[in-house]
Parts: sequence; C-alpha cells; structure tokens
Amino acid sequence: MKRYEGLFILNLAGKEEGLKEAVDRVAAEIAAVGGKLETIQKMDKKAFARVADRRVNSGHYVNVIFEAKPSAIVEIKTRIRHSEEIFRALFTEASSTVVAPIPA
Repeated sequence: MKRYEGLFILNLAGKEEGLKEAVDRVAAEIAAVGGKLETIQKMDKKAFARVADRRVNSGHYVNVIFEAKPSAIVEIKTRIRHSEEIFRALFTEASSTVVAPIPA
C-alpha cells in the first residue's frame, strides 16, 4: 500500500449546502476501492485563475490523504469520471514523513 494525496475540486454550483455530502461521497469512493482514509482537509472556495469552462469559474478544494494500492488510483478515476460534483481530481504520491511546522 502506498500513501497518496488527492486534490479534488468540487463543482457545487447552486448546491452550496451540499459540501459535506459531496466530501462524504468522495471518501466513500476511495473506501470502495480499498483505500484507507487518513485525513480530509476542506479548503475554501476559490476562483480559478484560468477559466476552462464558462459555466464553472470557481470550486471548493478538498485535500484527501489516504493509503491504497497503486491500481486503486485508476479505479477511483474511473468511478468519479462521470460525477457532476467533481470538476477535477489530481493524485500524487504523498511523502511518508510528516514535517512539523517551524515555530515562530
């Protein structure tokens, strides 16, 4: 099992109160392929610097750190491909060490 970081950009246009349910569905998709969730970080809604689609000009960013088999990433991408709520998803291999913040 490898440790991954997934950045999901959620398109909740008109459904701003559905953020928790959308994050729960993302977590369920990861768990459905055998992934073990470590942390879920909900970030703010941000406007895009470059708008690829005029209908979607901002999104809610959610960062998920999880452990899964390398083949699970392809399965997750396949499962979320047709989801209207997930505008973009990016997966990277997370570092195995946790860096502590430097005190001021």
